[in-house]
Amino acid sequence: MARTSRFRACPLCEAICGLELQYEGPELVAIRGDAADPFSRGHVCPKGNALLDLEADPDRLRRPLRRRGRDWEEIGWDEALAEAGERLAAVQREHGADAVGAYLGNPNVHHFGHIAYLPALLRSLRSKNIFSASSVDQWPSQLVDWLMYGHQFLLPVPDVDRTDYFLMLGANPVASNGSLMTAPGIARRLEALVARGRLVVVDPRRTETAAMASEHVFIRPGTDAWFLLALLQELLALGPPRIEAYAGKLNGLDEALGAVAAFDTSGVEARTGVPRTRIAAIAAAFRAAPAAVAYGRMGVSTQAHGTVCQWLIQLVNLVTGNLDRVGGSLPNEPAFPVTGPGTSAGHRDRWRSRVRGLPEFAGELPVSVLAEEIRTPGDGQLRALLTCAGNPVLSTPDGRGLEAALASLDFMVSIDVYVNETTRHAHLILPPASPLTQPHYDVHFNAFAVRRVARLSLPLRERGDEERADWEIIDGLAAAHAAASGKPWRTLPPPLAMIEAGLARGDSGLDIAALAAAPHGLDLGPLRPSLLSRLQTESGAIECAPPLLMDALAALAAVPADAGGLRLVGRRHVRSNNSWMHNAPRLVKGKPRHQLVMHPDDLARHGLTDGGRVRVSSVVGSIETDAVASDEVMPGVACLPHGFGHDRPGTRMARAEAVAGASYNDLSDPAALDGPSGNAALNGLAVTVAPA
Repeated sequence: MARTSRFRACPLCEAICGLELQYEGPELVAIRGDAADPFSRGHVCPKGNALLDLEADPDRLRRPLRRRGRDWEEIGWDEALAEAGERLAAVQREHGADAVGAYLGNPNVHHFGHIAYLPALLRSLRSKNIFSASSVDQWPSQLVDWLMYGHQFLLPVPDVDRTDYFLMLGANPVASNGSLMTAPGIARRLEALVARGRLVVVDPRRTETAAMASEHVFIRPGTDAWFLLALLQELLALGPPRIEAYAGKLNGLDEALGAVAAFDTSGVEARTGVPRTRIAAIAAAFRAAPAAVAYGRMGVSTQAHGTVCQWLIQLVNLVTGNLDRVGGSLPNEPAFPVTGPGTSAGHRDRWRSRVRGLPEFAGELPVSVLAEEIRTPGDGQLRALLTCAGNPVLSTPDGRGLEAALASLDFMVSIDVYVNETTRHAHLILPPASPLTQPHYDVHFNAFAVRRVARLSLPLRERGDEERADWEIIDGLAAAHAAASGKPWRTLPPPLAMIEAGLARGDSGLDIAALAAAPHGLDLGPLRPSLLSRLQTESGAIECAPPLLMDALAALAAVPADAGGLRLVGRRHVRSNNSWMHNAPRLVKGKPRHQLVMHPDDLARHGLTDGGRVRVSSVVGSIETDAVASDEVMPGVACLPHGFGHDRPGTRMARAEAVAGASYNDLSDPAALDGPSGNAALNGLAVTVAPA
């Protein structure tokens, strides 16, 4: 039978690579990178090919499930939505609006039907108890963007294709395919950079990205702020800030740089493990480069000083004149705007969590308080929960504590395609149809891309009679809840109408017809300076010294040096995307990837053997796993991947259950936070190890 090809963007990670999906009749038989996609240019990683597994997965849910004791029964969509809406409304009638909460997982941003339709549902719930994966990920970046530039998504992106010097902290885009930097085929882009200039990676581990870099600098976990402060001091010692391009658009720069200059970094080598002379050399090379950019990602965000780190990175780019400059860092100008009129700029501390009193950011509370809000009795106790495309038992701090709390809820409903470690506690599971049956536009990833691009993905097959699109489920749940609550509800338009309206808010001139006529996507050109004309601060200027950040810097000065011991950091593999892909045979085949990596000297010091079983303990709990010796990590550092630990009873993911490995978040501490943002401090976790 002759094959036909259809095209769309991959929905499985931030790279949004173009895919060529090959069909024989109605059957999907092969997936390749779309060579005609002007952005990804044929690149595809193993996750793209794994769509074949996800489409055919026998464990994937296709009809709603209702829990009956330890068993599940399939029910119809009308019954499921009505029951979910009524039970959520009943909890709110008895206990108040905040008694119902919601947790939104990482995959929500990969699906237009989630990202565009969930806000209306959450507004209808009117609960202050909204949580998401953002607070175990990128809140420090969003907070700094809001404070400095006036919008949480006015995010300067590294101009990787045109820079000459790339300083990268706590990021491994060769494994992640880029993050808050949509860059398909990033390895190829970095190879070109190394050929023409320099890539310097600062990381406690010699990652896949560090291995191809011009230079790798080991740094002790959680000490990036001291490194960046010393770097800024060295830059200022080389000459005055290069700020001519920002004339009249800077507030508080002298105040910020004065605080940086006064900070005592005399002990920077003792804290970070990086010699001062090496920091000075990096500063000199950064300043001398025709174009340079500093960038930090997960490793600097998910630590105790993540917001300070992200602020200092912005200042490095600013004082060297590389902010909003070709070859430096520039915000994208997406065809579908995520900043400007009609978008959510952000806010902070409009309310606080009930138990610990932590401030909200952008309408959400830190997910680290979720378990305590469920298990702590009293007025406002969280008694019902909606989870959408998330698995917080494996992906948020103290997963064992959270799963015990979930088991105590009066009601839980999950929008998900699996019975996983979290959804096994739900009373109802509502599974969306395949993304291949739904239109999609990557709202946020196009906005964070290293080029100005746009691509519309159209359905590749019709949905079956028993399938519901994600937007239909969310809209239907909102309608059912509104009906049960006696509230008005107006059904939202279908996705293509919503995408058309979003495009109309921009100035690209594109519409649905133009995108539909370009099945491989459109390249609208390289990034262009636009930050200064788009600032949304009250002053209309870049706020260089926000009081919240100045206070955080002052508090940093009082932080004692690490007394030593073993510090745990995470890692990612190109075949893993959080926890939910371990049911795909193509992604779990090959060598095991679950092990704890330790330096050979540390293994010997703790009486451990290469390949042996170890017990890893923190203040929260203990796990057992296998240890391997490697000099890819510096002494004093242990490295464990995130997203493993599929050993909970009651799940229905047969392939994942057979995957070895323990959960990182059975060790992480919900009390460990980045102070200004409330983001979980998952990296640099103090642990002990012993033979199992």
